[in-house]
Amino acid sequence: MPRRRTTSSSSSTASSAPSAPRNRTPQPVRVRRRSFGDFVKAFLAFVVLAGLVVGVPFALAVTAGWPFPGGAPSLDWLQREITVSTFLHILTVIVWLAWAQFTACVLVEVKAALSGVGVPGRVPGSGPSQLLARQLVAALLLVGATAASLTPGLSQLGQSLEGNQKPAVAAAQQTPGIFAQQQEQAAATANALAEQAGQAGQDAARADGGSSAAHGDTKYYRIQPPEGRHHDSLWEVAERHLGDGRRYKEIFELNKDRVQPDGSRLSEASLIRPGWIMEMPGDARGGELVEMPDEAPNVSEQVQQQISDYAQSGDHAQGSGGGSGSGDAQVSLPEQRPAPTPANPVTPVTPAPHADREHAAPAAAQDGHSFGLPEALLAAPLLAAGLLGALGRRRRQAMWQSALGTVGGRRGMEPPTPTGDAQDVQDALLVGADPEGVRLLDRSLRGLAGSLTAESRPLPVVYAAWMSGNGDLHLQLAQPSGKPPSPWRQGQDQTFWMLARADAEGYEEAETAAPYPGLVSLGTMDDSRLLLNLEAVPGIVSLGGTEADRAAVFASVAAELATNGWSDRMTITLVGFGDDLTPLAPNRIRHLDGFEDLFETMSAETRQRRGALGTAGHGSVLTGRTGPAQHTRWAPHLVLLAAQPSDDDAMRLAELAADAGRLGIGYLVGTEGTDLPGAAWEMEITGEGRLLAPLLGLELDAQMLPAAQRRAVVELFTDADPGSGPGSDPEGGSGRPANAPPFLVDISEQGRPAVYARLVGSYEIIGLDAPDGERSALLHEALALLLLHREGVHPRVLSSALWPRGVTADVRDALLERLRAWLGSDPEGNPRLGTDATGRLTLAKSVVSDLDVLRSLYYEATQGRGVGSRQVRGRLLTDALVLVRGPLLADRPEGRYRWLTHEIVDAQLPLLVADTGLALSEFHLEKDRAEKAIEALTAALRTAPADERLWHELLRATHTTGDPGRLRALAADLVARSGARGVPPRTEALLDELLPTWREGVSAAG
Repeated sequence: MPRRRTTSSSSSTASSAPSAPRNRTPQPVRVRRRSFGDFVKAFLAFVVLAGLVVGVPFALAVTAGWPFPGGAPSLDWLQREITVSTFLHILTVIVWLAWAQFTACVLVEVKAALSGVGVPGRVPGSGPSQLLARQLVAALLLVGATAASLTPGLSQLGQSLEGNQKPAVAAAQQTPGIFAQQQEQAAATANALAEQAGQAGQDAARADGGSSAAHGDTKYYRIQPPEGRHHDSLWEVAERHLGDGRRYKEIFELNKDRVQPDGSRLSEASLIRPGWIMEMPGDARGGELVEMPDEAPNVSEQVQQQISDYAQSGDHAQGSGGGSGSGDAQVSLPEQRPAPTPANPVTPVTPAPHADREHAAPAAAQDGHSFGLPEALLAAPLLAAGLLGALGRRRRQAMWQSALGTVGGRRGMEPPTPTGDAQDVQDALLVGADPEGVRLLDRSLRGLAGSLTAESRPLPVVYAAWMSGNGDLHLQLAQPSGKPPSPWRQGQDQTFWMLARADAEGYEEAETAAPYPGLVSLGTMDDSRLLLNLEAVPGIVSLGGTEADRAAVFASVAAELATNGWSDRMTITLVGFGDDLTPLAPNRIRHLDGFEDLFETMSAETRQRRGALGTAGHGSVLTGRTGPAQHTRWAPHLVLLAAQPSDDDAMRLAELAADAGRLGIGYLVGTEGTDLPGAAWEMEITGEGRLLAPLLGLELDAQMLPAAQRRAVVELFTDADPGSGPGSDPEGGSGRPANAPPFLVDISEQGRPAVYARLVGSYEIIGLDAPDGERSALLHEALALLLLHREGVHPRVLSSALWPRGVTADVRDALLERLRAWLGSDPEGNPRLGTDATGRLTLAKSVVSDLDVLRSLYYEATQGRGVGSRQVRGRLLTDALVLVRGPLLADRPEGRYRWLTHEIVDAQLPLLVADTGLALSEFHLEKDRAEKAIEALTAALRTAPADERLWHELLRATHTTGDPGRLRALAADLVARSGARGVPPRTEALLDELLPTWREGVSAAG
């Protein structure tokens, strides 16, 4: 069984005497003193109530008379003429009816507030009227609660008002639409009232000297199902019946590790299940509570029996304490078993293939092969994969934009070569990334959503996902949700759904909205990686620790959610930090300066989402992510608040986040302490990089992105932006001329290389003997990687590329020795495979590839010797185009060279060939050699068939031949290649210019 952390609270419980009373004295609650404004609001509420309840009928009686007739009406009134007076009489009756309805609402609300019956009765057809009455009564009684806390004779009034808190909050959460603002105000007022009522209850308890507990005044509460609201929580129970949500810990201590009616145990304070029984502190109040089982006439016999059985388990549970920590944690490490058989012992978690890799952080630290790369990124495979994929897309976008002239300052085909920390971070991303894991996670989650949609079943609430050591995926549900759809199966209990890696590989791409976009990696525990669903947490997640450590965790969370593959249309709001993270994903990340901006923004979005859910008839965003409307409006939103809010701001944030779980909004808030109001889950990051969540039973090796690595990552993305780099720096930012390739070849006869590799087309090596047949493929692949990175390759990057599933250090070192021996040395005795000052592997200048020659020829023709000599330019461009024999590494074996997915060379090569063809075509057209120009463009199109620029020039060159039939044939071929997408707009405009009748030819061909 995986180890469990034992909290100090549970330890103290275990060590206490068995005879100690279970109803502990509540801890004092901070009371916010009422201001002068509160008394003004109460006075105004009294004036409004008096005017509406007393003033309105008095005015009506004086001006319009009593609404009831003096005698029985006769039938002749039906024949009377309808006059203005008739309408006034009808209007008077309507006003009297509205007054009666409002007065009834006031009476119902006052009775509910004073008697503590829980949810007030609803007056038929009185929605807005009853809401207004509730607000006025709450504001008026707010001062009364303060007086009750000071006057012993009024203490019972303060206690009875606790029951009024839940209805206001529930109404504010359940009723979307035009009254959302008023409902939020009612909820805030009720929360403040409950806080004062809780203090009054504590004063009364202290005045009684704990006599209630001594007299056996034990109370119980049964967790309610989520009908019309989010799942119940201990915070909400404490808020309703104890007056302060922060007293949930008292309820937790009273019920920890006691057997519930369904056979499970409460071991984590954060999550509870419907149907569970909770023993309550002695000062609990409210209509939903049950005193003793034999004194509960309002509950069924079955519930009475459950409470009775639960009451008998109390002494035993407290005597055994919960210090053993043997219960299953609510967010717990999944067990690894071939079948869910309770009698079988738990099988230890098997290390994942990725965890066995040479580049895993713990192993690297032990064998001394870290090579100085940032361990934080090496140990974050999902984060590294997301950043690496986003960086590749950014570089490709910049390259295409510069090639098509959509940005100023031509950059050419070469992205800037990172140096220093940025180079180390890029290598760490290449080594640590697990794109296969990201792909399987994304497909598995979308496949699950598709299967549930096909069965007309809603998505279950998922609090966490575990990627276990052997590659299996475990989803931890908030509550049992029936049998999972195939190929998913039930895990260690009904709250775990499990998918084996082999089954996950069978999933195909699905056109389904991402069901759980709020999942984010927090760290590892026993070789399993935890992804917490911040979007589904019923409240706030707080993170304690030093400011630097918290910022490192926040940056990791923000970067992963901004770049991962399983989050659709994610919005990340950063408050108080992270303004430098925006370049990672400008469309996803936004930065706010302070809490007031956050509260204004999120209050509006919360109201909008409530209204949208109500209009669509959905209970939560999960039901909106399946079915026909799955792609419309249920985008996730995560708020990261790094700076600790003030006490008042924390209370406002807690009210705002109370309903966030069902709205698809998550809140992660940094705090210097451990007592943040509204925090459903509390975590702490230590200076040693451990993420602790005692109430969740978690102790993780935290995933972090420290400040130095964060700056380096941002530098990589900033340098990849189209507006930066060589296009705006004459020296290209690297000491070489703008647009110059990183490695220029001596293309003269004296520069003949010793080793020549053909990569453009079929892979051939000239100048070396064929290596050992068994290791030939590895040596060829290693040489290709080095040839494509003349700036140098880190040894760990090389080993990660050749062995994606892992390799030991001795095997890697043996390959490097064979590679050195195969490449040999130059006549001067210098080895052709060397090592630079940073420890990276570099090739000697005598080892050259045709891609190096192609780049050098194009550069010399357009920016070197060819600029001043037309003859030299034509010869260099012709020689360059002759080198193109097909796509890069055309005949590479299946399953190898997977590292090319991280490269942009597959996009660079077609652009380079297209630019070469365009330059040579321009060279020939200057002398009216249209056929030569067409020949050059056709040759370039074989490698870059999708380049629109080549087709445009080919149309123009063909038009200059004066052959309309040839131009029509070319237009028909172009239309056929375009397929269902149709001809691009610019190409269509050019065809209209050169061949106005081209559409007739297409119609005839069709």
